[in-house]
Amino acid sequence: MCGFAGYFGTGDYDREQVVKAMSERIKHRGPDADGIFVDDQVALGFRRLSIIDLDLGIQPMHSADDRYVICFNGEIYNFKDIRKKLIERHGAVFRTNSDTEVLLQTYIYYGERTASLLRGMFAFVIYDREKHTLYGARDAFGIKPFYYAKMDNTLLFGSEIKAFLPHPAFTKAVNKEALKMYLIFQYSPMEETIFENVYKLQPGNYFTYDGKDFVTTTYFNPGYRPQDRTVEETASGILEEVKKSVEYHLIADVEVGSFLSGGVDSSFIATLARPDKTYSVGFEVDDFDESLDAKALCDQLGMKNRRREITADEFFSALPAVQYQSDEPHANLSAVPLYFLSQMAAEDVKVVLSGEGADEFFGGYETYHGSRSGDIYKKLTPKKLRKKIKEEIGDKEHRGLNFFKRNALDLEDAYIGQAFIMDNEEANSLLQEKYRSDLTYQDVTRPYYKMAEGMDELHKKMFLDMHLWLPNDILLKADKMTMAHSLELRVPYLDRKVWDYAKTMTSDQLLDDHQTKTTFRKSTESVLPEDWVKRKKKGFPVPIRQWLWEEKYASQFREMFDQPFAREFFDTDMLKQWLKEHQEKKANHQRKLYTVYSFLLWYKAYFINEA
Repeated sequence: MCGFAGYFGTGDYDREQVVKAMSERIKHRGPDADGIFVDDQVALGFRRLSIIDLDLGIQPMHSADDRYVICFNGEIYNFKDIRKKLIERHGAVFRTNSDTEVLLQTYIYYGERTASLLRGMFAFVIYDREKHTLYGARDAFGIKPFYYAKMDNTLLFGSEIKAFLPHPAFTKAVNKEALKMYLIFQYSPMEETIFENVYKLQPGNYFTYDGKDFVTTTYFNPGYRPQDRTVEETASGILEEVKKSVEYHLIADVEVGSFLSGGVDSSFIATLARPDKTYSVGFEVDDFDESLDAKALCDQLGMKNRRREITADEFFSALPAVQYQSDEPHANLSAVPLYFLSQMAAEDVKVVLSGEGADEFFGGYETYHGSRSGDIYKKLTPKKLRKKIKEEIGDKEHRGLNFFKRNALDLEDAYIGQAFIMDNEEANSLLQEKYRSDLTYQDVTRPYYKMAEGMDELHKKMFLDMHLWLPNDILLKADKMTMAHSLELRVPYLDRKVWDYAKTMTSDQLLDDHQTKTTFRKSTESVLPEDWVKRKKKGFPVPIRQWLWEEKYASQFREMFDQPFAREFFDTDMLKQWLKEHQEKKANHQRKLYTVYSFLLWYKAYFINEA
């Protein structure tokens, strides 16, 4: 696991000094070694966290004839299989045992097909010194990040946006449309980031660049192919594929540990891998600590477990660092416990396994429930009547009434994923006039629903989450919080072979009326104790609602809302009214308040402190 930064372009500056400054900004991604390559058109900087071939896997790596140069972040789990084929079919000769050299030689023999041949997590760029062109790619599910920006006739690219800051061509500005979408989604869901003119290479895409045109091509797009199998056959197949994936993900020349919550996803991975060390966190508040459950599992299975409780003071003290490391503002509360979890694990190991992806692959979210009954309700009830029923219910809160609220609109107008902070109108009303936008969240989700035409509601929801929620929220925080502490995170569920099996599951096999991940849970029965198989998903529950009832923490929000730069973007009177109502327990505004506060911490880090 590593990080890279570079640029393609010329200018009146010291090229070597600039690329060194860029790579220094992401030193946390690779403290073990660094390297640069510079010619008159391209500069590459690299930071290495040594995991495989500790002595020889140095980057930037050159081909034997010195024509090609590569910078690569990630792990290629089938690199030994590819290496064997390259030797047998093409007579390839290798100088190292690294997956980096296998990737480089794959490109030499297979060109733009390279990305589609890889099983792993990756972002990389390869420079052809003869043709003066670039080729690069991002893995199928977006586990590893890749950012790029074309500014002042220069292409900037790298593992993190903060690496662009030292480059003379880079200009900072807030993307107002991305800001509005952030207030709705709690993360930046668009291809263009919240930094104007800075983009994310999309998961499952590769690019070519010839000095003029940046051309992207999709090599992988997840879709569903349900097959008629028994539940028992499907559960057996899931177990077999996850076992194989875990074996691949344990390949390393250093010790591999595992994150462990009290849920089924990480418990399944840890039990299959049987690492010597596991890590868990919780909070010093009742019902917000799963780490005791994780320790109980380790005691049963004979694994070591390190756990810690996070205090409210620690949580709030970490928020500025969390927002800086995230590159874009990010309001998923679970990023903070993940930050502390990574910090603890990095004291012992360089690599950890984790359970990200199981919910998206196997139907694990509670929001997926009701899809079938919702389908029936919408077919039998005209849209106008559904909307009228919702208006009659108003703000009344009751589990039975929530069904009618949730199904008032068609899925394509209502469902945006696992977080929905504000609607279009509320986001615009909170923003100052010059930051308002006509862009709606439906504009963002519509292309994915179009691709999902013909699917049932459950698969449409899962398809949307695979393309928006998973790469832009779950995997973003997973990468940024672990790499902030020079820790490599591996996610065995997010494997091409596991996906090839998961995509064939029918809706009935994904969940029933009482339980999520029905067949997946069955696949774990021969491995996990019964209690863990049946556990409901909690994630990283954070007691922010209770904390904001306390003046000690509410005052931090109030002081931030009083800053001049807060008034630049928001109606701060509205924010302070929300905070007052929350403190008085008249309303629950925790998520809206935290989303805005996170943005302001991010803005302060990148636009106030950096200035």
